[in-house]
Amino acid sequence: MTKIALITGGSRGLGKNMALHLAKKGRDIILTYHSRKDEAEAVVETITSMGRRAVAMQLDVGNSESFSQFARQVSDTLNKHWGRKDFDYLINNAGTGVFKDYLDITEEEFGRMVNEHIKGPFFLSQTLLPVVKNGGRILNVSSGLTRMAIPGFSAYAMMKAALETLSVYMAKELGSRGITVNTIAPGAIETDFGGGYVRDTPEVNEQLAAMTALGRVGLPDDVGGAVAAILDDDAGWINAQRIEVSGGQGI
Repeated sequence: MTKIALITGGSRGLGKNMALHLAKKGRDIILTYHSRKDEAEAVVETITSMGRRAVAMQLDVGNSESFSQFARQVSDTLNKHWGRKDFDYLINNAGTGVFKDYLDITEEEFGRMVNEHIKGPFFLSQTLLPVVKNGGRILNVSSGLTRMAIPGFSAYAMMKAALETLSVYMAKELGSRGITVNTIAPGAIETDFGGGYVRDTPEVNEQLAAMTALGRVGLPDDVGGAVAAILDDDAGWINAQRIEVSGGQGI
């Protein structure tokens, strides 16, 4: 039976790359998007051209009140497109960032990140668990910033540190169903995240590359390939781990 991955924020950036790498490995994909339906449909078309099946669904991970309806839509989608009642992999990837000094973060900005990076993954996973297959996998996307302190990222890193703690507890409590839960923590990556901060700011790119053992910042393929490896059939004994994918940044 073909395995199905649900990836939040799969229409662009790292989520898109994860979807493409998993499709190359023979997985089918359900990906979510926030507002750019056109980008999501383009990813679906690419995956379809690879001979895999894919569906795009709208979701705001910062709005937990929508999760019950979303879960019903997922169930309907699984039945319609796959004739199934469950899926195999959940990747909690979606979310935005606010990159400001600690003294400049507003309470509104802080609350939005709580909703997207803590409350969202917590309650979305909880709501979707009835349709996650026993023996499935959950992968939460954190950040190398939970290990390295770089000014301007305090609130974002704080949220991701909470997500890493949640992953360990989920792994412990979901073990009876054979579900593994891990965290992947990308280092600095060239994407449009944060307005392309790493990709489009040469001095930042050079500074972070100098901090990395492999002498460059990461590319989306570096992370997408790692996700496909972590979710490989032969990697099922990896559980409750924080796996950093940073090329050796800040060592």
